[in-house]
Amino acid sequence: MKDKDNLEILDDLNLFLKILPSKITNHIEVHDYELIEIVMDLGRPPIIIYSSHQKILHELTVTLLDISFVLEKIGHVGDDNRAGIEKTLHRISLIRNRFGNPVGITCRVGRAVFGSIRVIEDFIGTNKSILIMGKPGIGKTTMLREITRLLADKEEKRVVVVDTSNEIAGDGDIPHPAIGSARRMQVRNTELQHDVMIEAVENHMPEVIVIDEISTEKEANACRTIAERGVQLIATAHGNTLDNLIINPTISDLVGGTKSVTLGDIEARRRKSQKTVLERQHEPTFDIVVEIIGRNEVAVHFDVALAVDKKLRGITSASEIRSLVNDEVEKSIDFDDRNSINMTPFNPNNLINSNISIHDLPQEKIKKTNVKKINIFPFGIQKTKLKNSSKSIFNNINLVSNPEKAQIILTTKSNYSRDPKPKIIETAEKIGVPVYILRKGSSDQIIRFLEKIKGKSKLENSEIDLDTEDSDALNEVKIAVKKILNGEKEIELSPRDADIRRRQHFFANNQGVGTKSIGKELNRRLVLKKRD
Repeated sequence: MKDKDNLEILDDLNLFLKILPSKITNHIEVHDYELIEIVMDLGRPPIIIYSSHQKILHELTVTLLDISFVLEKIGHVGDDNRAGIEKTLHRISLIRNRFGNPVGITCRVGRAVFGSIRVIEDFIGTNKSILIMGKPGIGKTTMLREITRLLADKEEKRVVVVDTSNEIAGDGDIPHPAIGSARRMQVRNTELQHDVMIEAVENHMPEVIVIDEISTEKEANACRTIAERGVQLIATAHGNTLDNLIINPTISDLVGGTKSVTLGDIEARRRKSQKTVLERQHEPTFDIVVEIIGRNEVAVHFDVALAVDKKLRGITSASEIRSLVNDEVEKSIDFDDRNSINMTPFNPNNLINSNISIHDLPQEKIKKTNVKKINIFPFGIQKTKLKNSSKSIFNNINLVSNPEKAQIILTTKSNYSRDPKPKIIETAEKIGVPVYILRKGSSDQIIRFLEKIKGKSKLENSEIDLDTEDSDALNEVKIAVKKILNGEKEIELSPRDADIRRRQHFFANNQGVGTKSIGKELNRRLVLKKRD
């Protein structure tokens, strides 16, 4: 059978209808992909739920006989109150009273939809671990099955499915054809899923492990262990977006986890945040997160570490929106709006109390980015450190090996102060290429530099990044230098400690102003004067 999008569907609907009382099946209007589930609660009218609407059978009442009729035709009911129909993907879930007797049943139609992952098929075989998210019933498990089949049959990988409730590969001992040639390991008890995950890796040498509904800390830890052994993970987790996962303390480890960090006064002022902030704890278990927005539409985060870092620091993060239109995959960039989501600094309460996600933004926010990269020549600074630091702040930089192609020369105080001055620095200053000077090449100071150039529309010549820890001292020496250059002969600054005085000396001298220190101990200070 094929649906309106010309996708092939295998749903074994006739077997599903056989387990239901005839008084209910007689009212089912559409025997195709529109039917989602049947709800039967004792003493209430049954409900038939379709993809676009629901139908309440007010003239009927569910009895114990109706519930018993269904239970007699299904398989074993597990400790999670779920059962299935052998050789199908359908799921039957029970509601019990305090005595353990069934008083309600939800019968959900399970379908294998071949071709349902065309929007993400291009990166499935890249050996990247992928986490699928979305609201209940939106199609996470359906997508998981199709990914499993593609990896096992098309990519010819050794795939093992850890199937806790037999929902991925169906009820019974023989896996459903929807997972292709992938192997399936059933789980006796839902609390043992994490053990079976590790057992699958240790005993069966898989290249890919597939898991549905990661929901506990033990399962999250098992995922990390599996990923560290070089096995590709494909899994689903509850939550609509990446934001929901970050604030979920149970499974946030899947995307790196969070830890509380206390900032110094200067750093807190620079970030314009509280002194206690959240930062990512370690590398994410999953490389890519796919958020299912709707039928044939997803949002993809290709660099989870970068996305989490940006969200925790309140920096705009973008996801790639993919949708299937006229059998073609269309791609666009979705920028989350910090004013709409109010995430600067990151505040978990804002996410808990708000239903806003980046997909709720107006369509005019969704656009392709074409930001011109800035060419930087690092002189005396590790390229890898600069590249890694740029990932979390400003990734539109291009490291060049030829200083003639640079728009900025980035160096440290020790390299800039060499005698004689390095030819690269001297030439750059002559031709007007800005030279940014860091006190030392630490990651923190590189990040400050990137934040400084991020908002600039024009790069100024010979701009010096003093990177001082005392903003008052910096402002004081800047004002004094300006006065000296405007004609004043001599200006005495306030007493400062030795480290700050050295930086004041350095700044003033680079602006062509002479300096000397006077006074003793706690009263020692700088005097600025015009050079002869």
